[in-house]
Amino acid sequence: MREINVSDIVENIKEMCIEANHFLADDMICAMKNAVNTEKSPLGQQILCQLQDNLKIAGEDMIPICQDTGMAVIFVEIGQDVHFVGGDLETAINEGVRQGYTEGYLRKSVVKDPLIRENTKDNTPAIIHYDIVPGDKVKLTVAPKGFGSENMSRVFMLKPADGIEGVKEAVLTAVRDAGPNACPPMVVGVGIGGTFEKCAIMAKKALTRAVNERSTIPYVKDLEEELLETINKTGIGPAGLGGTTTALAVNINTYPTHIAGLPVGVNICCHVNRHAQRII
Repeated sequence: MREINVSDIVENIKEMCIEANHFLADDMICAMKNAVNTEKSPLGQQILCQLQDNLKIAGEDMIPICQDTGMAVIFVEIGQDVHFVGGDLETAINEGVRQGYTEGYLRKSVVKDPLIRENTKDNTPAIIHYDIVPGDKVKLTVAPKGFGSENMSRVFMLKPADGIEGVKEAVLTAVRDAGPNACPPMVVGVGIGGTFEKCAIMAKKALTRAVNERSTIPYVKDLEEELLETINKTGIGPAGLGGTTTALAVNINTYPTHIAGLPVGVNICCHVNRHAQRII
C-alpha cells in the first residue's frame, strides 16, 4: 500500500489549472500549426494565424488563452493500492481548483445553484470523475471546459436499427447545429454505447485524448477519420467564417450497451481544447 498525502493533490491540481489555461498541450499546438498550412480559405488561414498569435501572447505574458477559463473537469484514475492521508480527496481536489483559479487570476465562472445563480467566487466545485485502476499511482487529468462549446453538446438516444449511419448523422447534426457557436476549429468527442450518462462521460473523456492518436479499434479509427473528413467539408471553417478546417479531430470512445439501445454523446470543444495530465 502506497500512501499519498492529499497536499500533493492540492498542489498538482492548482498548478495544472493554471497550466491548462495558459498553454495548449503539445498535440493541440501541433494540430493548430498544421491547420494553418492545410487551410484552403484565405480568410480561414488568416483567422488561424490570429489564433496562433493569441497562443503566443498567452504563453509569453501569462494571459489565459481564452477569457472563459471554464468549469474545471477532472478525471482521477486511482490505483487500488493507493491510500490517501492528510484529509479527504475530494476536498483536496476542490482546494487545488480554488487555489489555481484565485492565485492564477483566472475567471470564476461557477454558480452555487443553477437557478439562484450566485457565484461561488473561486470556481469550485469541480466536476470530478473517478476510476479505480490497478497499481499504486494516481493519474490526474485537468480539462477546463468553456461553455460556448459545452452548450453545443448533445446526447442522442438512438435505436439499434439506426446503426452506424445513425451515429454518423447524430454527430454531423450536433456539429452543424453548433456552427460558429462552438468557436471552431473544434475537437469533437464522441461516446457510443453504455447508458444516457455513460455516453456523455465517454464523449467528455475523449476530448482529453491527444488529437493525433486514433482509436485502437479498427472500425472506430475508420469512423473517426471519415467523420473528420465529412465535418471539414461542411464549410463552417475557422470561427464559422468559412473554410476547410472546421474540426481538428474526432475522438470516439465506445462501451457495451443494452440490446434495446444505442446512446450517442457528442461533446464539442473549441480550438482551445485544454487538458493537462500528471501521474503521481
